[in-house]
Amino acid sequence: MRGLATALLLALAIAGGFAQEAKRVLVLQATAYTSSVRETDATPFVTATGMRTRLGVLAVSRDLLKVLPYGTKVRLRDLGSVYGRGKGQFDYLFQGRIFVVADVMHPRMREKVDVWLPDRATAVRFGRRLVELVVVEYPRR
Repeated sequence: MRGLATALLLALAIAGGFAQEAKRVLVLQATAYTSSVRETDATPFVTATGMRTRLGVLAVSRDLLKVLPYGTKVRLRDLGSVYGRGKGQFDYLFQGRIFVVADVMHPRMREKVDVWLPDRATAVRFGRRLVELVVVEYPRR
């Protein structure tokens, strides 16, 4: 009987550990940015973590760093513009790609993400969109 109780407690502890690792899903407003000096600081090709900019780099507003710390890996899905149009229009950039939180937005931004794109024309077309963000992996502590 004692062995059964121990096994049950162990199983509950393991299940609790898995529950903490459950994947988080957020719906957030997203914009896009490029490595233009007018959109960044004096080092436009280097993120806040020191990573080089590339497709797959994600900047988050400072308030989201508690939920999505640097190094968090996520998947994105385009839910359309904030006005409800163009759902899935930018999924071709997101499908099969893991994004990593490696940059931070201006302090005035709240509950937003910024997707790095290689050219300004695409970033302007991207506009303000809603994205579904699914956490794939949190960084190791």
